Amino acid sequence: MFEGLIGNTNAKRRLERMFEVGRLPNALLFTGPDGVGKRSFALGVARRSVCTAGGCGRCPVCERAGRFTFPAEDDKNKDDYKRVFFSEHLDVGMVVPYKRNILVDAIRDLEREAHFRPYEAETRVFIIDNAEKMNDQAANALLKTLEEPPATSHIILVTSQPDRLLPTIRSRTQAVRFGPVAAGEVEEYLANDRGFSNEDAQLAAIAAKGSLGKAAVMDVAAFREQRSAMLGVLQDAAIAGDLAALLAAGEQMNDAKNKDNFEPSLDILETLARDVMVLAAGDGELVTNRDLGAELGELAATAGALRAGSWIVAIEETRAALNVNLNRKIAADALFVKFAGV
Repeated sequence: MFEGLIGNTNAKRRLERMFEVGRLPNALLFTGPDGVGKRSFALGVARRSVCTAGGCGRCPVCERAGRFTFPAEDDKNKDDYKRVFFSEHLDVGMVVPYKRNILVDAIRDLEREAHFRPYEAETRVFIIDNAEKMNDQAANALLKTLEEPPATSHIILVTSQPDRLLPTIRSRTQAVRFGPVAAGEVEEYLANDRGFSNEDAQLAAIAAKGSLGKAAVMDVAAFREQRSAMLGVLQDAAIAGDLAALLAAGEQMNDAKNKDNFEPSLDILETLARDVMVLAAGDGELVTNRDLGAELGELAATAGALRAGSWIVAIEETRAALNVNLNRKIAADALFVKFAGV
């Protein structure tokens, strides 16, 4: 049923058990970080539900169940998103957001379709992707279906932010939790199936932090350049004590060409600071960026665990400030002044 899907063995076994005992809930909630396979597993459930061979993944039914056609990114029309998108199998449908929201009309269309009897299979499966993007109106419309679920339909909500769903929705769904995929499994997939070199696969697997989806599309060369810049920030702070260089790094992070990389740069910076902290504390086994052992070791010897810990605190404070719309330039300057200990 889940052939080719990587990681999350416990979730896989739980779903398989549901089918074995014939008790697939009418409403499921797939939660976990972005890129760990939640949507792929939801499609696996759909295939298993409509395939007479038990979700083999190879027959024409399974192939049709997984083939969807969505509007192109540069040709998005709001009206197109006011409905359920069906795969080439008319018993497998999906609701996806229009920009930042799932439209209430799409949920109403799902409610209508869920009450139709299956066309080919014994059941119908509807996936709501990025379910946290339902506004209150859409969520309340979904509640009507969840309160009296049709016997022949199953709804799977997929989200990385379950806390944004109404408590009444969460209480009417059975949650299946997904976690980060092990770095070794991600690395093996990238090298064997995506054509990454062994070195690039190792780095992408580490940088993706268990997100298979993120790793698969990662520009490893760009990541190395970004990581090198953030390593320079720590070196300027801990070794050189160069506030001017730090402020210049802040300027570069806020350059127009880097506007989409500001928060990813903070992520990289925090990972490096954490590596320095654990090295300084004598726990080298927990280091993430192992290929930078010499540089991180020098930083650990110079900065020490307490100062590295203070960098992490400062980064987290910066994230909190950004959440309330603090100007990025001001945030970066304040962060690096803290790094320099001024």
